[in-house]
Amino acid sequence: MIGTAKMGHTYPGATVPFGSVQLSPDTDTIPYAVDGHYNPDVYKYCAGYQYDDNTIVGFSHTHFSGTGHSDLGDFLIMPTTGDLKLNPGTASNPESGYRSRFSHDKETAEAGYYSVMLDDYDIKAEMTATTRVGMHQYSFPKDKEAHIVFDLMHGIYNYDDKNVWTFVRVENDTLVTGYRQTNGWARTRRVYFAMSFSKPIKDYGRARYDRQPYGGFWGKFDQAKNFPEIAGEKIRMYFNFDLEPQEKLKVKMAISPVSSEGALNNMKKEVPNWDFEQVKEEARANWNRELNKVQLSSEDEDELTNFYTAMYHAFLGPTVYMDTDGKYMGLDMNVHQAEGFTNYTSFSLWDTYRALHPLFNILQPKRNADMAESMMAHYDQSVHTMLPVWSHYANENWCMIGYHSASVLADAIVKGNADFDQDHALEAMVNTARTRYYDGLGYYMDMGYVPEDKNGSSVSKTLEYAYDDWAIAQAAKKLGKDEIYEEFIKRAENYKNVYDAKTGFMRPKLSDGTFKKDFDELNTHGQGFIEGNSWNYSLYVPHEPAKMIEMMGGKEQFSRHLDSLFTMELPDKYFENTEDISREGIIGNYVHGNEPSHHVAYLYNWTNTPWKSQDKIRMILDMKYQTGADGLSGNDDFGQMSAWYIFSSLGFYPVAPGSVDYALGSPAVKDASLHLENGNTFRVIAENQSKKNVYVDKVELNGEELTEPFISHEAIMSGGELKFYMTAKPNKTLFIN
Repeated sequence: MIGTAKMGHTYPGATVPFGSVQLSPDTDTIPYAVDGHYNPDVYKYCAGYQYDDNTIVGFSHTHFSGTGHSDLGDFLIMPTTGDLKLNPGTASNPESGYRSRFSHDKETAEAGYYSVMLDDYDIKAEMTATTRVGMHQYSFPKDKEAHIVFDLMHGIYNYDDKNVWTFVRVENDTLVTGYRQTNGWARTRRVYFAMSFSKPIKDYGRARYDRQPYGGFWGKFDQAKNFPEIAGEKIRMYFNFDLEPQEKLKVKMAISPVSSEGALNNMKKEVPNWDFEQVKEEARANWNRELNKVQLSSEDEDELTNFYTAMYHAFLGPTVYMDTDGKYMGLDMNVHQAEGFTNYTSFSLWDTYRALHPLFNILQPKRNADMAESMMAHYDQSVHTMLPVWSHYANENWCMIGYHSASVLADAIVKGNADFDQDHALEAMVNTARTRYYDGLGYYMDMGYVPEDKNGSSVSKTLEYAYDDWAIAQAAKKLGKDEIYEEFIKRAENYKNVYDAKTGFMRPKLSDGTFKKDFDELNTHGQGFIEGNSWNYSLYVPHEPAKMIEMMGGKEQFSRHLDSLFTMELPDKYFENTEDISREGIIGNYVHGNEPSHHVAYLYNWTNTPWKSQDKIRMILDMKYQTGADGLSGNDDFGQMSAWYIFSSLGFYPVAPGSVDYALGSPAVKDASLHLENGNTFRVIAENQSKKNVYVDKVELNGEELTEPFISHEAIMSGGELKFYMTAKPNKTLFIN
């Protein structure tokens, strides 16, 4: 349940690691727009569920975890009794529709299983899942007619015209198939389904809420009841059942990106029987296999809860996007066959390149290589010849900035986890980075920066492009492509072009070469930054920290500058109109609830005060990750927030993905063993670990004392032991040469 309240935007429902199906309750139907204008209340429902709500609308099969924008919520099912209602009703008046009140006291959320009592109907709802199939089990009260409401209008971030078309076939008295196409964050998204019931349908019908100017000659039929072929933009259906006393109604819902036939085959392959408990236990075993990749020894229940919940969230996505036979819908809207790899979708790359994909290079290297291949398949199908920016369900939605696929591919290449065509990957990175019409990139290529008067969020874009260019250069260097290396290592220094030495901050520059006037380094609006202010973004040169520190006045001055970041006060007015930043995510002016600052606490390692990073990291771990439903300090962002927690708890962090080195911090664990896919085990031990002993006295790798605050990827993957000796007082000479 961690992250299901406030801005965590996680969902509590049933899924398996990286599963295509996320079968979870939705607690309201807030529209994306009211009177044609964005409705800010919808932001709470990015995952469909808010912990503070007391009604459930139903259970839909697709959800994003922790995102700051949304889509999905496909194929909502709601069991009811009594008078049939096909309107969801309102939270303030549940009786006006099919929704039901519920209580957290009668709700259970586990890995691979979710259950809740629907109080208005006295129905116990249970659900579990495989990769492509959601399985429901409903215990109805005695002597009540059972209804299943099937809402094909429901969706997350919904609006009146989001449903483009819906098609349903009642194949027989237990099987229903079809698809729906939506125009939302993904503007051309089609999902196919096959739904099977454990009990024959008694009767069924539909309500249609759209009026088409032309209906052909279908008017000769009564399509409202027991008519087996339904089509329209806005459809809700119902299915009635006669049940014996104590009999449970079970429902299997399989989805496919390709066809209803593919969905049915997925169902036959993954859930060929009606044994709910078997599917539940297989889901649980699936999660245990993944979570046991790190074995944590701790007597602190909260630490175990936070750590393994973070691993759970980190392994929710990207999600598998292909049928069991390897077919998937491509970016070109044609059906493709994944040859030799698993195709994935939902790449929230502005977030996940920072720590989630680097975490996968350690704990999920095979999956990460397949994700890289999925990105290159996207590139091959792209009419722009570009890698994904933020993509899902065979669509590019262009959300956020940068071309961080390059970081993911480069990181895999330089770390030797590149079981794919590396030359093709480099070609894809280079062509993406040369796409002049993409988001100010032409200006960046010609002028060395993005001018604010030509393209907004210009400083953020300049800084992130520069980092991505450095990552491309590292891949080119590894592959012996000298010309490409020289081109992009030069571009990687463009961060210098937006640094204002007079103010000591990164600052928007105009096309005439002058800095923008009326500059406020604390403001998040109109200052050339996206989801951050200059104080935080000025520290975003992860690929060249030493040069950045020298540029900003040297080690001593920079260390004091970082101190100020964590201790100064950021007035509410500077983020009161920003959805992604709230007081819960802030320490001083350090914004942990959003991604651009996630590497910042580790920058002390490039100064003469590396010890200052240690108490800051432990403070962030302690303050910003807690065990309640509101335990996350911001959107989990498809696992990035959780990946930061995992790395930092283990005592090291990938400041610059594309580098083979990790910066050391202050581990929060006492003893953790990483069981690697190559058969090796890497163990982290923290002697004298406690809430008070947050400083590191010395560090040993396989018995050899380290003289620098870094550890290599090779050292981790080779197995061995990283041992921290913890103390209550800082060792101010540690790592000082």
